[in-house]
Amino acid sequence: MNNDIAMDASSLPLVSVLIPAFNHERFVERCLDSVLEDPYPAKELIIVDDGSTDGTADRIADWVATHCMDIPIEYVRRENRGVAATLNELAARANGEFLRPGASDDYLLAGGLDAQVRYLLAHPNKGAVIGDSVVVDQDGQKLHDSGMRDLHGADKRLYSSDDGIRRAVISQWAIGGPVTLIRKSALDTVARWSEGLRIEDWDLFLRLAARDALGFIDVNVCAYRIHGSNLSKTRHAGTRVGNLTESKHIAMRRANLFDEPYRTLLKAQSHFISAKISYLERRLWSLLRHLLAYAALLALSRVRFASTHPHSEEA
Repeated sequence: MNNDIAMDASSLPLVSVLIPAFNHERFVERCLDSVLEDPYPAKELIIVDDGSTDGTADRIADWVATHCMDIPIEYVRRENRGVAATLNELAARANGEFLRPGASDDYLLAGGLDAQVRYLLAHPNKGAVIGDSVVVDQDGQKLHDSGMRDLHGADKRLYSSDDGIRRAVISQWAIGGPVTLIRKSALDTVARWSEGLRIEDWDLFLRLAARDALGFIDVNVCAYRIHGSNLSKTRHAGTRVGNLTESKHIAMRRANLFDEPYRTLLKAQSHFISAKISYLERRLWSLLRHLLAYAALLALSRVRFASTHPHSEEA
């Protein structure tokens, strides 16, 4: 590819933009508009409304009727099955070499598709590449320049190496919003999204990181929207405990995918998650027990890292 996007879309790999939509009637049109606004020309749009109970499905239908000649579009409306099942259906319907999972309340930033396609073409050993996001409020006003750094407190320098990406995905989860471009063939290697999970994205990224299949570009590729609905889920104690419990089980289940010291680091992370659960449930002795186990395993992972990477310095 040249530095400028080629005008002949047939010479470029097809990108399938996948939108699982659910109860986002206020935001979904901005999401869909952003797919058209991105100048990458070889793309298709696949939308599944996952049983919305508001006006989302009708908003999508009106938008599709208006823009059906502008871009190849497939739109399905059905009963609710959950986000992981919807993502798997979207991937199965996709024709593209690359998949860009979205979210119906967020939106793409122009140029992001091109930057991520270029990365994967230049790195054929990578199954997916993540970018960063800007964070906006319900009215689209910018809250943060970097979702990874400003919202999640991540050190983006970790993402400059396979080792750093492994450690970041395990213990410094900071990937929010539709920031990933995935090689469709990579899903055949690590399997698709695990249905029935609410933390389906971390589960998938652990499986990719275990194979050193994740890359990173320090480019804002989407706008991640914070609004009343997702904030209320984050603040609700019962929802937080449920999500943390699921995360703990994912960590324990995926630990065997990793070599040392990452396996020990993931086991340490499971105790850190358990400590958070104990704190929310006000179980002091359980909190202290998990914090001690976390500290011991974290120290052991550092010793094992030093022995296997004698010339490296941990970030």
